[in-house]
Amino acid sequence: MLADPTRFRLLWLLCGAELDVTTLAERLGIARPSVSQHLAKLRLVGLVTQRRDGRRQVYRARDTHVGRLLSEAVRDADHRGTADAPDAHHAHHARHP
Repeated sequence: MLADPTRFRLLWLLCGAELDVTTLAERLGIARPSVSQHLAKLRLVGLVTQRRDGRRQVYRARDTHVGRLLSEAVRDADHRGTADAPDAHHAHHARHP
């Protein structure tokens, strides 16, 4: 489910705020129907919740566990990507102490 970069980015945004489809589409630079399809899949597996706010639906990550899951995935990917290239790893940490 999170192997799709758009869904990953979408969920990352929703960990920080409640957002509607239009705002998500603007921030991601993709069409609203595409955002809606991704949100439906994320809701289906229980990663995203929605509620009505006036005339619009707003979405957010289900809870703080989702944010921790994404953070761990990013750390793991960074570690795996640099584990085979120690020079790149050291260069990264030299730039970001």
